[in-house]
Amino acid sequence: MAIAAARGDRAAFEAWVRATQAEVWRFLVHLNGPRTADDLTQETYLRAVTALPRFAGRASSRTWLLSIARRVFVDTVRRETVRPRSAHRTWEDVAEQLPTTGDDRATGFEAAVDTQLLLDQLEPDRREALVLTQILGYSYAEAAEICGCPVGTLRSRIARARDDLLAALHAQDRAG
Repeated sequence: MAIAAARGDRAAFEAWVRATQAEVWRFLVHLNGPRTADDLTQETYLRAVTALPRFAGRASSRTWLLSIARRVFVDTVRRETVRPRSAHRTWEDVAEQLPTTGDDRATGFEAAVDTQLLLDQLEPDRREALVLTQILGYSYAEAAEICGCPVGTLRSRIARARDDLLAALHAQDRAG
């Protein structure tokens, strides 16, 4: 589809966007949260449209597109570091501060919040590697290409992310 879209086939382009949009959005949610995922997804496709004629098909179009999404995220982080942060809080900010139920195992929304809080504690490189392979299901080779690093580095990031998550879970257990 992407090759046909690169040649100007509008129907192929629309089908390609429909086939990849949810995955790009999920990836960006895991990297930067749900509040900005729509805007970052849109920016990803804006960049992809201009770059699509140069897409050579050496990698899958999904891998190529997630590489663009990653660069969009990195550029956003860079922009945010030079801007002052807003004091405005949203429902997601409030929800993240809510305690879980009395049970040790939270369900539904609470579990999703707990998972996101754990992922947010990871270093960005580790979180990205873990999300790509364990949540989005990319192979290590594909994830390494998206991250722009060797497969060995990606494996190391995933191993460290798992260790970090286990340590965080043990700390939560000790805390109560």
